[in-house]
Amino acid sequence: MTKTYKVVGIGNAIVDVLTQSDDSFLDLMGIEKGIMQLVERERGEMLYGAMKDRTQAPGGSVANTLAGIGNLGLSTAFIGRVRDDALGRFYADEMARGGTDFVNPPVAGGELPTSRSMIFVSPDGERSMNTYLGISAELGPEDVADDVAGQAEILFLEGYLYDKPKGKQAFERAVQVCHANGGKAGIALSDPFCVDRHREDFRGLVRELDYVIGNQHEWEALYQTDLSAALEQAARDSGLIVCTRSGQDVVLVRGDEEATVPVTRVVPVDATGAGDQFAAGFLYGLAMGHPLELCGRMGVVAAAEVISHFGARPEADLKALFAEAGLI
Repeated sequence: MTKTYKVVGIGNAIVDVLTQSDDSFLDLMGIEKGIMQLVERERGEMLYGAMKDRTQAPGGSVANTLAGIGNLGLSTAFIGRVRDDALGRFYADEMARGGTDFVNPPVAGGELPTSRSMIFVSPDGERSMNTYLGISAELGPEDVADDVAGQAEILFLEGYLYDKPKGKQAFERAVQVCHANGGKAGIALSDPFCVDRHREDFRGLVRELDYVIGNQHEWEALYQTDLSAALEQAARDSGLIVCTRSGQDVVLVRGDEEATVPVTRVVPVDATGAGDQFAAGFLYGLAMGHPLELCGRMGVVAAAEVISHFGARPEADLKALFAEAGLI
């Protein structure tokens, strides 16, 4: 049976607001460099006001991945929550313009405003993210439609959803509906702090889901051990695991099939979205039924493209880049 969507994502619908800034500005504002911090509404508004020459783009980890998969020509949908305000309408319109069905209409009424992440990009390409979660944190099981989650060949989830009980319920419902209809479901671990907050739940997900993507720090945090021991444990627990490491080989394991994919080191213009676009290339390969090594190589090409320019979504034709690299 052919499904409506190759990939359906569920995650936080966040407008990325980007600006360039130097390290002294970060110190002055009390921003920790290179990580994602959640901020309250008041601090979010203060940081937003302090941004010069800001640009905005629809963001959120899973939504960025879907944009990459859409760039590759596959059918995608996004389950997320925005308010019917200027930023929310911008978000919904931009997702649709990029070819992803934004299946939940913006919410009218007095709820929280649309979520936003104030991203300060340093001259070395590091990004420091300050995220006000707003209405996307209210995403719940009632936002998961059967004819979306059940029509996914592959479901992709972000670990950040576990930060709210309703998000966790939405997540579990989406997996249940996807699996019941013969789809595959997986997760990106999101960040080491997120892993620390939900370690036991995430270990359970590694056992239940069809694939798990994480970077070195996330896998080490999950099993509280060094990388090789963590990956051995994960490989025993999961159907398919992927581990990315900054500037080093990517490791992929599925049962007896193992692949190590080299990366070409490049100095990033803006590291925003590297992990999200790796996931896009990898999931494209998975959806097309390619061997693990080829899936990994596609992920590496997509990640290299996105760090070569400002912003978290691909600007080049990824399929053309795959062809150039001899992958298709």
